[in-house]
Amino acid sequence: MSDHVFVIGGTRFIGRHTVEEFLDAGYEVTIFNRGNHDNPFADDGRVAHIEGDRTNEGDLRRAGLDVAPDVVVDCVAYQPRDVHAATDIFSDVDAYVYISSGASYGEERIPKREGETELNDCSPEEAIDDTMETYGARKAEGDRAVFSAADRGVNAMAVRPPVVYGPHDYTERFDYWIDRVDNHDTVVVPGDGTNLWHLVYVKDVASALRTVAEEGTPGEAYNVGDGHAPVLGEWVDLIADACDTDVETVFASERELGTVDLSLDDFPIYRDYPHLLETNKLRSLGWESTDHEEALAETVAEHRESERTGRENGPDREAEERLLDVLGTVQ
Repeated sequence: MSDHVFVIGGTRFIGRHTVEEFLDAGYEVTIFNRGNHDNPFADDGRVAHIEGDRTNEGDLRRAGLDVAPDVVVDCVAYQPRDVHAATDIFSDVDAYVYISSGASYGEERIPKREGETELNDCSPEEAIDDTMETYGARKAEGDRAVFSAADRGVNAMAVRPPVVYGPHDYTERFDYWIDRVDNHDTVVVPGDGTNLWHLVYVKDVASALRTVAEEGTPGEAYNVGDGHAPVLGEWVDLIADACDTDVETVFASERELGTVDLSLDDFPIYRDYPHLLETNKLRSLGWESTDHEEALAETVAEHRESERTGRENGPDREAEERLLDVLGTVQ
């Protein structure tokens, strides 16, 4: 009999690809969620679905008893208490893998390394918050819950991705840049195009979760990220290649953006200080990243089939066109 993976979440983005990853590896799969989003596996007889609220410990415990999984992948643990509850309920599984975040790191280092770079502190008030301002603190405290569980003998581990891109990305941060490149001859890029925010292809996150479940060490956290970390200007060129188009990239400083009431931070995936994760620890388990040509081909193809544009994540095109007029750039 094949191993059984219990995916908490499992229908939207990372969870959806995680289900596919484990299915392809021959696992039995059960997903657990509230059923608030369309289930892409509703007609797939290989994927069982249990409806429940993961923040309700009773719901989660009953589901765990019904399934008795070998592996648990926790895609939607957003508060430390979620991790504490799950590691208690699933204390005897072969692997509990918590999806943490590169935002867990509280120290600006290049690169950020597991076990070396300091994590964010998390106050009791932050631990029960649900705003983006405390996201990194809450994820870091979730990591500490994993470490504590491992100290009690639970086979608990964490995977830390940075910004994730790929098919079915409901955040639409990366869609913004695809939309700009695919629909305009001129693309405005904040700064000089050299800002660095390490990204990771969603299917590589899914394969990392399985790799860690099968090969990871309890009590450890593993960074995951693309093998090459392009700067933002380079991403525009890579997307243009994937779209089979040519674009003129116009770099705009904070001062230039200010002439049309824009700022650097108005653009998605812009970060003042470089964010780069060391991934050798994960690679030592046999994990490998997908090359950008393949990853972007699939990402662009799915973007074009979807209704996502990402336009709400960045400046209005009208504002950019006013900027291009100010800069004397041919549109």
